[in-house]
Amino acid sequence: MDFQELKELIKTNLKDAEIEVTDLTGTQDHLGITVISDAFKGKMLLQQHQMIMDILKEKLKSEIHAVKIKTMTKEQALKHTL
Repeated sequence: MDFQELKELIKTNLKDAEIEVTDLTGTQDHLGITVISDAFKGKMLLQQHQMIMDILKEKLKSEIHAVKIKTMTKEQALKHTL
């Protein structure tokens, strides 16, 4: 799994996204994905995660076995780092 390709795929759909991808098991098919984007403003957490799952739909069929998603707006990310 090419993490850069995965980031570009998400960025194609969420232009302002800041993305971090981590390999959770060393097998490169169990991933932790953090996405920061203002596209999540006003959306419930479930809706935010569904947005990411929709983007990854094809990758989940063959390349990704499991994914742990964390989403937040840029404002939430600023508060999180303080």
